[in-house]
Amino acid sequence: MWVRMRPLLRAACSQLLPRGAGLCAPKPAVTTVVTTVVTTSHHSPRPPALPATSSSPASAPAGFLQPLVPGSRAPSRCSSRFNVPPSALLVARPVGVCSMMRLPVQASAEGLDAAFVGVPLDTGTSNRPGARFGPRQIRAESAMVRRYNGSTGAAPFDSLRVADIGDVNINLYNLPDSCRLIRESYQQIVASGCVPLTLGGDHTITYPILQALAAKHGPLGLVHVDAHTDTGDSALGESIYHGSPFRRSAEEALLDRGRVVQIGIRGSSYDPDPHKYCREQGFRVVPVEECWMKSLEPLMREVRAQMGDRPVYLSFDIDGLDPAYAPGTGTPEIAGLTPAQALEIIRGCKGLNIVGCDLVEVAPMYDVSGNTALLGANLLFEMLCVLPGVKTL
Repeated sequence: MWVRMRPLLRAACSQLLPRGAGLCAPKPAVTTVVTTVVTTSHHSPRPPALPATSSSPASAPAGFLQPLVPGSRAPSRCSSRFNVPPSALLVARPVGVCSMMRLPVQASAEGLDAAFVGVPLDTGTSNRPGARFGPRQIRAESAMVRRYNGSTGAAPFDSLRVADIGDVNINLYNLPDSCRLIRESYQQIVASGCVPLTLGGDHTITYPILQALAAKHGPLGLVHVDAHTDTGDSALGESIYHGSPFRRSAEEALLDRGRVVQIGIRGSSYDPDPHKYCREQGFRVVPVEECWMKSLEPLMREVRAQMGDRPVYLSFDIDGLDPAYAPGTGTPEIAGLTPAQALEIIRGCKGLNIVGCDLVEVAPMYDVSGNTALLGANLLFEMLCVLPGVKTL
């Protein structure tokens, strides 16, 4: 039996990430990219030729990958320039390291046009915790997301070099320190010219992300989908929590206040006029009642005109959707947006100068079906599809 098991063990071990891999790991002189399907240098425009093995002949052309399991003859992808999610017609979905869309995993954003980044933080939550597990579950459910957008024709993996660069190593015991770690990590990402697509994590994380992005791009326009405006001043004596990121951002001039729109806002409040601060800042607040039972395409035409051609950040709290569709979140509010409206909002951002996106507040343990994380994974894919430079086939 041991003789039969040895090839299987070798194949399984070859898929493990090396010690020290991750966004905050020390960077060696030449970074090795460890992926779910291939190991290459991300500085090289073409994958190197594969070594000869019992299942991969020496003549295998560059771009074709070694089979993931002994006896398999199917390569997981074929590409000379871009990273491409492997097809489930060739590689079984449960196979390989769990990354976003089973893309290659690498230790930094160098050489990438866009990158998926996890920020597993939930110590800023005010109700139900659990969003620290959001990035992991979104990645798991993203195995269902395929290469092309059949509805819009977007072909992001034929247009941009994309990978999963792991998680920010946050401090679960110190929220301000976590914000520092997030800000410093994103400063490295944006310095490389890469657009980050973030898997949250609670909404606190958007504040340090905006700090990093605004330092490069200047005050940002904001398309914010949420049940809450997240412009609170303080809670329990603390000024940093998931209900305050956009107040802190406005105070620090990270936002271009005339280019901020908040969509899907609803729920009871502690104040008779809960949107007063937003109006005073010049934010446009779109209550959910203005969205009920209608297409949001007309709204998004207005948003595109408002945003213009200057840099824009897209922040999507999953609780912007009705809990019938997304129950796995920490602060659910009834009578929310539908998934179809979520697609209209994100697809309506096509043509904007998007410099970053996030999908936050997925707390998987409150949705045993996994559908909330599946919805989050699809929305992140839709965000990727509307980034500048993505071709339509």
